[in-house]
Amino acid sequence: MSLEARMRIGIGSFELDVDLTVEPGELLAVLGPNGAGKTSLLRGLAGLLPLDAGRVTLDGVVLDEPSTGVFVPSERRPIAMVFQDYLLFPHLTVVENVAFGLRSRGMAAAKAATAAQGWLERVGLAAEGPRRPASLSGGQAQRVALARALATNPTLLLLDEPMAALDASTRVEFRRDLRRHLESVRGVRLLVTHDPLEAMAMADRLVILEHGRVLQSGTAAEVTQRPRSRYVADLVGVNLFRGHSSRDLITIAGGGTLMAAGATDGEVFAVVHPRTVALFRTRPDGTPRNVWEGRAVDLDFEGDRVRVRLEGTPPIVAEVTPAAVRELSLDRGDPVWVAVKATEVEVYPA
Repeated sequence: MSLEARMRIGIGSFELDVDLTVEPGELLAVLGPNGAGKTSLLRGLAGLLPLDAGRVTLDGVVLDEPSTGVFVPSERRPIAMVFQDYLLFPHLTVVENVAFGLRSRGMAAAKAATAAQGWLERVGLAAEGPRRPASLSGGQAQRVALARALATNPTLLLLDEPMAALDASTRVEFRRDLRRHLESVRGVRLLVTHDPLEAMAMADRLVILEHGRVLQSGTAAEVTQRPRSRYVADLVGVNLFRGHSSRDLITIAGGGTLMAAGATDGEVFAVVHPRTVALFRTRPDGTPRNVWEGRAVDLDFEGDRVRVRLEGTPPIVAEVTPAAVRELSLDRGDPVWVAVKATEVEVYPA
């Protein structure tokens, strides 16, 4: 089973234009900032938003292709979707909610109820079948929504930020259980999330969506080691610069330069890990080839590290120890000198 989707959808002034392929057995996670088009992507795959152009093919069957007039309505697609706000039917019991998809596909009521009860047992809610959704906790409601989706044995399972409405403690437990349940799904699985830890812990491959376009795709290691946007760099906590390289000197778009050992000529991205950024009160002596003046604008204490956001040309984030902050007598607004070794700048083509 595989999914191939070339999708162009206009929604007011916003346009989603993506090309996706999900291989058999692969769990794909789609990340992106608010307004990137993540939910629109899922709604297009589900048939809730018809394409303006392109084609969606699932397991060799065309579901949507405007150029040939093919459009399979949502209710006829072998697709299940788990929404972030659950969308359980309030007038049905828990077991009736889980049985709903089976009943809508023609299964007899008694058989559907038995199958639904089996799924409730699998998600740890065997005793909750007679209850109404309003009486459930958030974690319980999300498990019911997951059971309802999985019960239909979908060829394509879509999950729209399934943990967004859960509290932190519930989210950890649900993530572990969700991964276990998803391993039993034989169809294509696509997870939309804003949480990089969630994506990296669960997915085989990541797709980064920004402004309705696929900006980057690859394994978690590939995406995090070579980010191609400020959004991805912020997700993984590194400094990302884009500029033009010539003879190891990178002229950064927006101002400033960096020396990088062995940089190829042309348009490049340069990554500097905050832990490799050194701070001084006076201009440092020694070997650093990148030295410039900055000003501390924010200090975030995170356990045994302090992330210092610095204005300068270029602006940068440093990560130092609390002891270093004390030794520098560093506070917001203080001037500092910034130093980065050329060997600590990782460069790759833009």
